[in-house]
Amino acid sequence: MEVTDIRIKKVEGDGKLKAYVTVTFDDCFVVHNIKVIEGKNGAFIAMPSRKTKDGEYKDVAHPIKADFRERLQSSILSMYENMGEKLEVSSSESAN
Repeated sequence: MEVTDIRIKKVEGDGKLKAYVTVTFDDCFVVHNIKVIEGKNGAFIAMPSRKTKDGEYKDVAHPIKADFRERLQSSILSMYENMGEKLEVSSSESAN
């Protein structure tokens, strides 16, 4: 499975949430609301989730294999770090 597009929209403000990301896989499947979060040890991604009746958050979609998660996180964070002050960017735009 290949990542064919990444769209990042930065969140303004000083909170830990830095951006929302939409990722397209193989030009045929999309996942919205992946979050870029600034943690104590640097930025990381959080997969889309929903709150359960117990107050816990459960991922709605997530990678099954650790190597794919690392590849996805690396792709998203690399693009996020290179977007500078732009509020929104797409990997299809940066390829042009």
